[in-house]
This record gives sequence, C-alpha cells and structure tokens, in this order.
Amino acid sequence: MAVNLTPLHDRVIVQRIEEKESVKGGIIIPDSAKEKPQEGEVIAVGPGRREKGELIPLDVKPGDRVLFGKYGGTEIKLEGEEYLILREEEILAKLSGAAKAAKK
Repeated sequence: MAVNLTPLHDRVIVQRIEEKESVKGGIIIPDSAKEKPQEGEVIAVGPGRREKGELIPLDVKPGDRVLFGKYGGTEIKLEGEEYLILREEEILAKLSGAAKAAKK
C-alpha cells in the first residue's frame, strides 16, 4: 500500500476484492448493475479498543481476508484506490487459508 494510513481504536481498513467477471448464458452484466463485493483484504488495523482501562487487541491483522455486511463501513478514496473503513464489530467472518485457496 503506497498510502500511509493508520486507523484509530477498533477500526480496520479493508480493500474490496473484485470478483472475476464471468459471463453466463452469453449475457454480460454492466459494471453499474453489479453489486459491490462483500469480501476484502485487511490493509491496516488500529491498536484495539479500550475496555475498563485495558487495551483489547483486534482479532484481524493485515493480510487477512474478511467478509463484511453490504452496507457497513465508510468508503474512502486515496491516490486512486478505494478503501473501506470498518469497525471490527462490522466484520462478519475471517476466511481461512483453505477458503482462500478454494476461491482461486
């Protein structure tokens, strides 16, 4: 990542992973009709959240593939790249190594 961006508290910066374009039945779906992917790669994480004075680290780390809700987070654009800033609680699941390999 060329942008030096550090999220605060329990926030996570995610870059969406675009699905490969596939044509089914000869119909090409234009970009404007496609839904945004709900899968992404964690780019950066904040230090964690504070609870009763203790710092609780996040469960995700840079490089993890995660699933998140369709309407979650805040979209930002930096240096031509689109990112999503999410709270850790908005992340629904973390994809394991076996799930990543199956997607390829």
